[in-house]
Amino acid sequence: MNKIIIASGPVIVENNKVLLNISGKDTFWKFCGGIVEENENLIETATREAYEEMGINIKITNTEPFLFHTTKEKDGEIFDVVLVHFLANFTGKIIPHEQVHEYAWLDLNNLPENLAPNIIPTLKHFKVI
Repeated sequence: MNKIIIASGPVIVENNKVLLNISGKDTFWKFCGGIVEENENLIETATREAYEEMGINIKITNTEPFLFHTTKEKDGEIFDVVLVHFLANFTGKIIPHEQVHEYAWLDLNNLPENLAPNIIPTLKHFKVI
């Protein structure tokens, strides 16, 4: 198995709030997004994942992505994880997938402590905080 995971997702900010969710086995807030599939580029992945997780269509507003590296341990192996984020707008009504336990528009001036490690650096990169 490849020890590098590449995931992509949109950063959606409106009215000084960011759209985040808690999904899967996680207990922290994160951007919607997921692993790049075969024959998919990074923007296609972000677009597909936004639709699959939140039921929304997105339009990338800045094609220059922010990349964040972290590591993840699974079954005693260490994986490099590269998270790729694009600033985006969305259309449609948010209809979260059943794996999304909670979603919210969180105030950029009052973010909770249980954030994924990429949230603050990504928001700073895009100059929204």
